[in-house]
Formats: sequence, C-alpha cells, structure tokens
Amino acid sequence: MLQAFFWDMDFRSMSLKTDADFIIGRLLAEGTWDAVTWLRQRMGDEAIRQWFMRYGGRGLSPRHLRFWELVLGLDPRKVNQWIARQKEDPWHKRSDARHSTPMF
Repeated sequence: MLQAFFWDMDFRSMSLKTDADFIIGRLLAEGTWDAVTWLRQRMGDEAIRQWFMRYGGRGLSPRHLRFWELVLGLDPRKVNQWIARQKEDPWHKRSDARHSTPMF
C-alpha cells in the first residue's frame, strides 16, 4: 500500500524507527487518506505534531498546513509563520508565477 509513495527509495530497507521523519513528511505531502490513516495509527498524532514543530510543515502546501492545524490543534500563529516563510521562498515564487501568469 505505501510502497508507491517511496518510489525513489529502497522501500524494503526503510523503517519507522530509523526513517520516521522522512516517512511522515512524505505521507503527509503525497499520501492518500488511507496512507495518512495508517500513519496516524502507527505513529500517533503527537509524533506527527512533533514533526510539524521540527520541520515547520516543510513540503506541505498552505492548504495542507491549514488542514493539519485543525486536525492536530497546531498553533495558528506557528502555521501562519510557516506559510509566510513558504511565500518568501524563491522556489514558491517561481512555481506560483508559472501557474498564475499567462505564457502568451
């Protein structure tokens, strides 16, 4: 079920014990609802909350961040900071401009 989300990794060598942060980030960003449900059952919401505090929601869209703010009871001020930081990122600006500005 989860292997498809780790197409670029040696899935058989991964473990929740040693690769938890990577697995959490990937499944929150790319996972289906079933994958996220699996993650929450295995890791628990507190471990996921701690991931947010360590990484500031890195790799997640503002929409995903707002969703997890509500589900996990994350501090809205922190989530606002993470979203603002994303908007300052040059890569975010590049991808936004590419989608919002007509090419012709």
